[in-house]
Amino acid sequence: MASPNPLRKFVDRVNHGPAWLSRRLITWAFRSKVKLAGTAKVDILETDGTSVTFRQPNYRKVQNHIGSVHAAGMALLAESATGFIVGLNLPGDKLPLLKNMNLNYVKRSTGELHVKAWLTPEQLQKLNTEEKGDISVAFELVDELGVVPMVGEMIWAWVPKKRG
Repeated sequence: MASPNPLRKFVDRVNHGPAWLSRRLITWAFRSKVKLAGTAKVDILETDGTSVTFRQPNYRKVQNHIGSVHAAGMALLAESATGFIVGLNLPGDKLPLLKNMNLNYVKRSTGELHVKAWLTPEQLQKLNTEEKGDISVAFELVDELGVVPMVGEMIWAWVPKKRG
């Protein structure tokens, strides 16, 4: 039997409270574990367990030379969202690992960015039944004008955690 996932237990518990409090608590927990996300001030806006929405405000610390969110900031946002949703759905005895990141920057972004990442029912089943494997996690990144500045693919793998 798969061991319980502490992240899933936490998210399920705080999602029963008010949305404003849930957002703050989940964001705080994520930033405390993923230090670069804390530095970039990435926010988690909502999650229902199979999808998640993150936000990257256009702060000076994450801007490039033309005043928009830096390419590395966009990559961090997509990696964070896809990694969060994989980590949320893995059994507690598995370790998620980013295997491949293929990103194409197609348009200039304006203002803050939002990314939504999701898993299909087939991917959820695979995460919970296979000892190790990998999946391509879908995401959509848009700026505040609705423009898609980056498209790509995040392939996440999982392996059993080492014991001892």
